[in-house]
Amino acid sequence: MPPQIATVIFAVGIAGLFWLDRDDSVRPSRALWLPVIWLWSNGSRPPSGWLGINMTEIAGQLPPSSPIDQFLAASLILLGVAVLCRRRDWGALLRASWPIVVYFSFSLASLAFSDYPAWGLKRWVRALGDVIMVLIVVTDAQPAAALRRLISRVGFVLLPASVLLIRYYPQLGRGFDPFGGDAIVNTGVTTNKNVLGLLTYLVTLGTLWQVLVLWRDKTQPSRTRRLVAQGALLWFGISLLFTAHSATSGACFVLGAALMLVTTLPFFRARTGVVHALVLAILIGGSLSLLFGGNSAITGAVGRKSDFSGRTEVWAVVIPMVPNPIVGAGFETFWVGPRVREVFVTHGGYTMTNEAHNGYIEVYLNLGWIGVGLIALILGQGYRTAVRAFRRESELGALLVAYVVTLMLYNITEAGFRMLSLSLFFLFLSIVSACRINRLAKTAPESDGEFDRHLANNSDVLEFDDWKVTGDLRPVE
Repeated sequence: MPPQIATVIFAVGIAGLFWLDRDDSVRPSRALWLPVIWLWSNGSRPPSGWLGINMTEIAGQLPPSSPIDQFLAASLILLGVAVLCRRRDWGALLRASWPIVVYFSFSLASLAFSDYPAWGLKRWVRALGDVIMVLIVVTDAQPAAALRRLISRVGFVLLPASVLLIRYYPQLGRGFDPFGGDAIVNTGVTTNKNVLGLLTYLVTLGTLWQVLVLWRDKTQPSRTRRLVAQGALLWFGISLLFTAHSATSGACFVLGAALMLVTTLPFFRARTGVVHALVLAILIGGSLSLLFGGNSAITGAVGRKSDFSGRTEVWAVVIPMVPNPIVGAGFETFWVGPRVREVFVTHGGYTMTNEAHNGYIEVYLNLGWIGVGLIALILGQGYRTAVRAFRRESELGALLVAYVVTLMLYNITEAGFRMLSLSLFFLFLSIVSACRINRLAKTAPESDGEFDRHLANNSDVLEFDDWKVTGDLRPVE
């Protein structure tokens, strides 16, 4: 099929997915398009990349930045701030998500120890955009509907477009693996196979949640055509996970899907202690196997060599180079300047390495042991908050738990705790969404499952007997 005809067919198909998935019973704010555009940009190539502007990074020099990319990011952030200024509950949600606030505060303070504070400050402001976009989603009057729309709008565009580029525009959708010599990899709308795998696993896990909700609840409006749209997106996602050949993302999706399917069974809904035991067994079992001799078996099972495809070599080089083990090199400034050239030379000089391929080590490089401790605090509080949300709204809570747990594991072999990483965005989104559910629970009494039913209906006004809770979570007469 000629690429031009394929493009038209895919464009019509994407429009059809949006049409099939429409739901007139819910109306999230138009401001939701801001985080959608944010994820379209950060989940694919930057605007300058689509325009063919080459921003090649040279070892030993400050990474280049595009005015076009900076203008788009600044515009979205400023518009996002304007939206939040008109909403009242974002401050309370930030207080409930206080480890994230502490993490960003320390990240800003760490620039006092950095060799490149101005560069780090720009990255910090850009990273703050993730929090702003998350708050726009979660403070929507219909947060569950906003989350559904966010996942669908991102997936309906980026996943089919990735398939189109890989199959019909290989000069755009494929590339060479820097660690594999002449090996050709599928990148889709992204810049490398690992980013494509991350995008696909996160969107597909959220799509599976929507399919399960529609399948189980026969009272959902326009259920059949929405099932068709979400089923098509699920098919795109699963096929892309095979196409991307990203072992970590594929394993995280399988784990997250299994965890979500199992925990929504009636047996687990009433026994959160069993959920803790299941998650703990997964985390401890995997960690012990990696630490005490099961490394080759596990990595081989997910398609990696026993040295995690060369990652351990990078770790051995970069860890001793941290200028201060307590506070690190400063937020997002380790991979700046002469250190990059030194890593390039020490690592053999055959590829341009600009990340540690491990989220926890990446945080250590930039923020030291304090940063690692803060990330552990975020993950611990996030998991606890997500499980509490699971007690109140089992289906949505199961998705949030699955995101938090799989992102813990994802960062063992990928640097997901970085600025503009979808991994960090979805981690924050899961934690703050769980905080919103728990705040609703505090302001509304439980009675025979009424709370679950109202949340499932995504109503912006939850009615309970003689009183109600409005979308801003303030009780009124």
